[in-house]
This record gives sequence, C-alpha cells and structure tokens, in this order.
Amino acid sequence: MLLKVEAADRGKRLDAFLHERLPEYSRSRLQSWIREGRVQVKRAPGKADRAPGKPSTILHGTEEIGVEPAHLAPLKAAAEDIPLTVLYEDAGVVVIDKPPGMVVHAGAGVHAGTLVNALLHRFSRLSSVGGDLRPGIVHRLDRFTSGVLAVAKTDAAHQNLAAQFQSRKIEKIYLALVEGNLTGSGRIQKPIARDPRNRARMTARLSTGRSALTDWKAIETFSGFTLLEIRIGTGRTHQIRAHMAALGHPVAGDRLYGAKASPWNRYFLHAHRLGFRSPATGEAVMVESPLPPDLTEWKSSLSK
Repeated sequence: MLLKVEAADRGKRLDAFLHERLPEYSRSRLQSWIREGRVQVKRAPGKADRAPGKPSTILHGTEEIGVEPAHLAPLKAAAEDIPLTVLYEDAGVVVIDKPPGMVVHAGAGVHAGTLVNALLHRFSRLSSVGGDLRPGIVHRLDRFTSGVLAVAKTDAAHQNLAAQFQSRKIEKIYLALVEGNLTGSGRIQKPIARDPRNRARMTARLSTGRSALTDWKAIETFSGFTLLEIRIGTGRTHQIRAHMAALGHPVAGDRLYGAKASPWNRYFLHAHRLGFRSPATGEAVMVESPLPPDLTEWKSSLSK
C-alpha cells in the first residue's frame, strides 16, 4: 500500500504517522514491519528511489510511504452487549446518540467498550468500507463529546455519506459552553495541525495545517461563561476545541486546551444536530440530540 505524507504531518515520527493512518494495526506490529524493511520511504516526489525507514525517522511532509504488510490478520472488533440510543434509522443509515466517555472505535490502548463493539451486537449488517476495526464508521466524535453520530449500514450508504461530508453538504451543529463572555457571532478560519509541543492535542496557532472553518453564535450568557451554537464546515480532529482555545475561550472543562477543571469530569461539548440526505431515499434528514442530563445540570448550576 502507498501512503502520502501531508504538510500537516511534518515533524512526525514514522511509527506515529503509520499508527495514525493504519489504526487497525498495533504500534508494535507497525514498528516490527519497519525493522523488517517492509516500510520504504521516498523523500522526493517524482523520484523512484526509496529507502527503508526507521521507527524514529522524522517526516518532512512531502514523502510517499510504501508499506508491505506481513500476512497477519488486522485487529478485529468483537460484538459487546452495550446499550445504544437510536435517534434515526433507515435502510442505509442509523444515527446514534453517543454518550460521553464512549470511544467510537478501538485504538490508542482502547480495545473494548467502544461504539463499534455496541453496534456489532445491535445490528446484523454494517458497512465494510472502514475495515474490521471500524465497520460503519463514517465520522467520529471525541471520547467526551456526546451527541449525534451517523453510522452506515451498507457500503453504498457509507460512500454516499462520505461524499456528502467531503463536499460539505452535511450540516453539523454543536452546543458548547466556553469560558469567558462572547456576544453576537463570528467565524474562525484557521488551519489545524498537531501541536509539536504536545502530541495529544491539536493547535490552530500555526500557519501550517489542514484548513478548518468554524462559525459560532452566542445564545446564552452566564457569569464567566457563554453558551454557543457552533456550525463546522470541516471535520478536523479536535476542531471546535482547538479553534475556541485559539480564540481565547476554551470549551468549559477542557483541561487539555487550557480550561479549568469541572466537577462533571468532562468538557461541555455536545453534537446537537446532524443534517444530511438519506442515501436510501434522497430525502433531507435532520436528527437532533437533546442536551444530556449532565450538561443540563451543569448549565442550570451557572448564574446568569
């Protein structure tokens, strides 16, 4: 297989890059492939010369990586009896109300209790486009972000939804409580890249990265906090969290991005609405997830 390194990947270790792009394989397995010479790095585009990489090889952002997997089966998710709340379902799509704390699919040391494990138990058929580790998964929500998440039941529906996401035809609306007071509305259009000082987070404070668009509107103000309705035109990793932190108003409770700790053990970010065209019928669908009890209680505890 051939993987193209993007500008946003500049500065990453080769093994970390492969683990991000091929999450169905463990980091140790990928490192063994590198040591076995199964991973070849071509530095200059258009040239044929490739050289074996090392796990610690630092990428420049222009390489092509050739990977020759060993004949070992990738990790495969197993069905688990975990309750799910279904908000919408048709022949091609099911929309889940994801609870906070649930990881969407296995990776980074999490191999059980995920949304995928629950989906495999609940539904007899899911799309195979994402492979055995991510069946049905078209998009993701961060672990502690709750709310609306669409899952494809068939390969055709998966490809249709993926095209809608790529062409930015899907409407994604979030509710977020942020630190500080904001009024009116605004737009954040800053590229998002991996933070070179902390690989667990993203940053919108660099000139390089992937383009990202976030529109926000203040809908309620409290003492030291503002509740926002947020629409995102792109779906970058940690997009809302990184953009609001760059604005100086991190999502409440989001300690990774500089916010103060909250007694609710999560940050206040909820995927409230998702609008798309049903791949099965072509009709417009808008699915809404109400604010969950913990965030409702958090909001009620704030003084105007």
